[in-house]
Amino acid sequence: MAADGTIRLQELYRQWSGEPAEEMVPISADGSVRRYFRISRGELTVIGAFNPDRKENRAFLNLSAHFHRHGLPVPEIYASDLDRHIYLQQDLGDVTLYSLVSTPGREGKFSERLVDLYRRALETLARFQIVGGGDLDYSGCYPRPAFDRQSMRWDLNYFKYHFLKLVDIPFEEQALEADFDTLIDFLTEADSNHFLYRDFQSRNLMWHRERLYGIDYQGGRKGALQYDVASLLLDAKADLPWWLRNQLLDHYLGVAGNLTSLQPETFLRFYRPYALLRLMQAFGAYGYRGLHQGKSHFVASIPYALGTLEGLLAQGALQVRLPALSEVWQRMIGSDSLHRKGEKRKPGLTVHVKSFSYKQGLPRDRTGHGGGFVFDCRILPNPGRHSAYAHLTGKDGEVIRYLGKDEDVQRFLQHTEDLVGQAVNHHLGRNFTDLTVAFGCTGGRHRSVFCAERLAAHLRSRKDLQVDLHHRELAALP
Repeated sequence: MAADGTIRLQELYRQWSGEPAEEMVPISADGSVRRYFRISRGELTVIGAFNPDRKENRAFLNLSAHFHRHGLPVPEIYASDLDRHIYLQQDLGDVTLYSLVSTPGREGKFSERLVDLYRRALETLARFQIVGGGDLDYSGCYPRPAFDRQSMRWDLNYFKYHFLKLVDIPFEEQALEADFDTLIDFLTEADSNHFLYRDFQSRNLMWHRERLYGIDYQGGRKGALQYDVASLLLDAKADLPWWLRNQLLDHYLGVAGNLTSLQPETFLRFYRPYALLRLMQAFGAYGYRGLHQGKSHFVASIPYALGTLEGLLAQGALQVRLPALSEVWQRMIGSDSLHRKGEKRKPGLTVHVKSFSYKQGLPRDRTGHGGGFVFDCRILPNPGRHSAYAHLTGKDGEVIRYLGKDEDVQRFLQHTEDLVGQAVNHHLGRNFTDLTVAFGCTGGRHRSVFCAERLAAHLRSRKDLQVDLHHRELAALP
């Protein structure tokens, strides 16, 4: 008998529909041991699932029935046989929220339609957590009835053994374990009386008949609201900009506040620590599924997750002191090899243009080549000293006009363009792949941003190179 359950599923389909299936096509299941198939006869299609874990199947079927009774958007279960580890469920198609976000050639990277879909996703999440979780019998949840200390410890050990060990990030084991205890102690102070979906991310949200449906909630259990919100908003390869993440977080707080008693200040006190826990669990998955099992799309998520980690830490001090973990996180962020994981480079020369604040230190060279230029923009007039410009950045029209008309600024830019142009021609002649040019100022918001934008625009007029532009301090702004 087929080890993936195909014969069993064909029999179950015949029992359910009264006729044999005409076609049975396997569907990718990412990192799961579960096997999924699209089973069809004529225009009728269903999804058949085989999973040797009986307890997980029972949890999924029970949760599906519970959510369906509450009118929550989950696939309908048509037939199941727990003893044979199989079930048939509604076919929701192949379009996920992630596929909509990552579709090439769509209009605008984050169109209003996509922003609206994320708002709807968060509204759906709040209903799962609060409405669906309100009268749920958590005793049937698997592998534990609650996302408790033990669950958190599993996630942190997953991060330690399947990521840190595999990528050779050094750490002191006892100090790291002490920080794990401190973090767990802090997180368990949060309100944990709602349904925790566990894997509420863009790949697990199906777009079907103008509605978002949730799938893969079999690991759900009782827990805190913050975890699932972070799962969606910090989803690595969806790579939402921070301004949108913050806007969507505010939207969620409003929606959830209408469904339950929720104090935004209290929620936010625990949000970033829960987000970091979720991110560490994700790093564990990228290490195990990607670096250990060789699944390339997990490896490709590592640089995106590092950017998310850097952005989270840039938002200020945490509510809990974690010295050993903080040191590990900084080593991860500073690892050039991790930033290049899964990288598929285009041939030719890439010029990396950056802006930064000297208060936060020089930017790191992610290419591993060293060299390049660092230009000090603090010798230029500072718009930040004027109240009319202080709240703006070097990308705003008022600041652009203020700096653009100054003769010292124009001479500065001409000199930098000449120097960089000479280096570009040299690097192209030697078939070098990378050149880094960084502009620094006091706050990393006005002069450095303006100069980086101008140089990037100048270089993009050339057809023989690529330009990568990054504003370090702006990336952490709401």
